Amino acid sequence: MRTGFFLLAAFVAVVSGSPAFRNLLVHEQRRDIPDGFVKSTPAPATKMLNLRIALTQGDMAGLEKALFDVSTPGSALYGQHLTKEEVEAFVAPSSESVSLVQQWLAANSITAQTISPAGDWLQFSIPVSQANTLLDADFTVFTHPETGTTLTRTLSYSIPAELIGHVDLVHPTITFDNPHANLPVVVSPKVVRPSSEEVPDLESRAVPSSCNTAVTPACLQAMYGIPTTLATQSSNTLGVSGFIEQFANQADLTTFLKSFRTDLSSATKFSLQTLDGGSNSQTASQAGIEANLDIQYTVGVASGVPTTFISVGENFKDGNLEGFLDIINALLAESNPPQVLTTSYGQNENTISAALANQLCNAYMQLGARGTSILFASGDGGVSGSQSGRCTTFLPTFPSGCPFMTSVGATTGITETAATFSSGGFSNVFARPSYQSSSVSTYLTALGSTNSGKFNTSGRAFPDVSAQGQNVQIVLEGSKESVAGTSCSSPIFASVIALLNDRLAAAGKSPLGFLNPFLYSAAGAAALNDITTGDNPGCNTNGFPAKTGWDPVTGLGTPNFAKLLTAVGL
Repeated sequence: MRTGFFLLAAFVAVVSGSPAFRNLLVHEQRRDIPDGFVKSTPAPATKMLNLRIALTQGDMAGLEKALFDVSTPGSALYGQHLTKEEVEAFVAPSSESVSLVQQWLAANSITAQTISPAGDWLQFSIPVSQANTLLDADFTVFTHPETGTTLTRTLSYSIPAELIGHVDLVHPTITFDNPHANLPVVVSPKVVRPSSEEVPDLESRAVPSSCNTAVTPACLQAMYGIPTTLATQSSNTLGVSGFIEQFANQADLTTFLKSFRTDLSSATKFSLQTLDGGSNSQTASQAGIEANLDIQYTVGVASGVPTTFISVGENFKDGNLEGFLDIINALLAESNPPQVLTTSYGQNENTISAALANQLCNAYMQLGARGTSILFASGDGGVSGSQSGRCTTFLPTFPSGCPFMTSVGATTGITETAATFSSGGFSNVFARPSYQSSSVSTYLTALGSTNSGKFNTSGRAFPDVSAQGQNVQIVLEGSKESVAGTSCSSPIFASVIALLNDRLAAAGKSPLGFLNPFLYSAAGAAALNDITTGDNPGCNTNGFPAKTGWDPVTGLGTPNFAKLLTAVGL
């Protein structure tokens, strides 16, 4: 009897010591449905949901300090980027967090798999009926009549009280897709290339007048002093993100080089990397405007830099993030990720939950600490965000509001002025980082009361820099076309950084890595061409005006290669 009593007492102690997971607390909720979406019907009970849990990461404050230590000129650790293992040690969730979440899932007969290098993301699938109970949610079908998009989402969800501080978010729950993809627009067909006598002499920096209406690699070389000499360091690589089944066509690249870079071998190729079931069809009719643009203005501008097209398929592990997190996790899993990554896609910040935006931003922090420069197009809707005009207050884009990446706006013309579509503004999620505090404060003082109340004056400001984004010549299905968008600007600026990294590698120095502390330094800002005219209308306003110094249309300005070489110590 005594032995049985002690066994029973021990059993009761174990049970009573286990979390009950019954007290659910609201974890995330949104007050309104994103513009353009309509609430439809309750989601079918048997519909399967692929859910992801982001566990609270270990020491992101420590990683942020490490990132700035290796990225800030003048720091004793400048250029000493972290290893894969060092980054993962900062990010890995605590054993307590892992144990509690696994207990909660097991109590609900759920088995999850780890989908990130540091173990901070888990994935599992359950039907809507179980998800509604598990998360005290109301999963509903939402439609977007303009595009035909249909999503299953909830406007709020809860987690057990025991998991507060251990779970950052469950996804996809309150985050919506952005149906307006950030893609360039074909504006005029078959623009003729400038004749050979118009190709500029880099010493004189004369810019042909034709560059006002047809921007080519030769125009960029003249405007920005970008060298034509081949890169020499094979270890220095440039990554180009590809999404939504946009395929980069090798035959079109060959035609582009024959037309616009006759000094480069027309046989120059790019490498292919795939994930999430990605591919890169070479059928001429399936060539993508965006993918061709991105490849042609990296291979064709970053002369000789090994370039990889990273095609993300539609078997996403990150839900409606459509591979944005998957591509970063894939690169974080590599021992030697590319030194530069350019992406010409994005969405409005208000479509994504603050917790999820922070998770993605932290992923960019991790890759930046590894020594990768991450550049994104800022968007093409002016202060209306990403190609959307319905707004009363200004719409910042994501991920441009993340402080751990470099946002690229657009300019136009030989005498450069802001492109009217260039998205820029202030994040409603992320606070202004210290590296841009002085520059942004100066702008806001000069701006005065203009647009007062329409933007968050304390938010992270973007874009950071800019480059040509209008009348840019590409080849699509064998024909020359003209495109416009910040989608042009990001690969152009990324190519400049890749060429700087080539020179640094040749000198035995580290790549630039996370760019912003350098760009906003006195030396970095002085190496850029300040753009002081133009604005970015939207939301029934003229948007922000470009001014001397940083502005939320063109950032700090466009590149001057010679000055940048000096600024990086070469």
